[in-house]
Amino acid sequence: MVGAAWDLVGIVGTGQSLAVGVEGTPVLSSKPAFGNLKLALGGAAVPPFDPAARELALVPLSEPIRPPGRRYPEGYPGNIRGETPHSAMAHQISTLARARLGRDCVTVHSVVGESGQAMAVIGRDATPRVESGLAWAAGLFEVQAIARLAAAAGKSYGVGAVVLTHGESDAERKSYAAELLRLWQDYNADLSALTGQRQTLPLLLTQQHSTPMLAGSISESALAAWRVATEQAGDVVCVGPKYQYRYAEDQVHLTALSYARLGEKYGQVFFQHVLLDQPFRPLQPLGVERQASQLLVRFFVPVPPLTWDESLPLPHQDALREWHQGRGFEVVSRGERVPIVGVRLLGPDLVGIELAADAPRELELRYALAA
Repeated sequence: MVGAAWDLVGIVGTGQSLAVGVEGTPVLSSKPAFGNLKLALGGAAVPPFDPAARELALVPLSEPIRPPGRRYPEGYPGNIRGETPHSAMAHQISTLARARLGRDCVTVHSVVGESGQAMAVIGRDATPRVESGLAWAAGLFEVQAIARLAAAAGKSYGVGAVVLTHGESDAERKSYAAELLRLWQDYNADLSALTGQRQTLPLLLTQQHSTPMLAGSISESALAAWRVATEQAGDVVCVGPKYQYRYAEDQVHLTALSYARLGEKYGQVFFQHVLLDQPFRPLQPLGVERQASQLLVRFFVPVPPLTWDESLPLPHQDALREWHQGRGFEVVSRGERVPIVGVRLLGPDLVGIELAADAPRELELRYALAA
């Protein structure tokens, strides 16, 4: 169990606007809970980044992580905009650790994401500017500072995971999968060198939902998140999608409550994957079989059985009407939409999708992919 090795378990959160709480106001997690921590800058002026600055201190974790910046966009330390997922994530980890392990797990959170920035700007090779390009350097700075403060307090420290909430800026970027993998590799190399840890730290990510918005458009970054997690199982973990949360009026960012719900999900997965050392896999398809006009889809279901969420509005009720009976499933043939007649749950992990009797032989089945 990785987390059991350290007194303080670091979590580095990066990404773009949903990583830093845009539209997540007023904040909900304004009071500390459990013993979780964050780095306070005190009177230290950063950048430049000096992890030995005397003003730095570890303080109880609460939202906002730091005072919001005065301009938009703005890099660290003015990158915070509202409720981030981190306080709720920390609360969830502590709750589960106490209930199931009979001990505490103190996490220390570093939130370094930057609104509206692509992978190239939040990664190792970014060009630092006032408004952007500081995420990587800020993450390393915080880890160095926390390691120093932990050692001074006689406590051990290591980084348990990097959390990536990202993808909108790279929604149509074909190379996004390779860039995700490189981000994970670079963080492992640089953070492990700072902490001296031997344990590999996983990258926990979620699929972005809001971009592009045109009817029928598809997000390459959302697909890449799942594919990389499948190919790099255990090292890159797809926590799941975000379409199920409540969005702000701009339909791009989450409400404060939804940021907290997202944090709870991150916390659940961190507890299972890192502390229990039980690899997490999200709900995902295992295979599909065609029987006459019906498609039978078998799923991996982490918490069976499959059920419909009746509180969510049914998709494709206005545009893409061929799929208005599909409950999120989509069928195409050589680029043309194939109408879905109905969808039924046939078992705890089995879905039946009924098509017209004259449906084409060559079919492609998708779920929640087209806007």
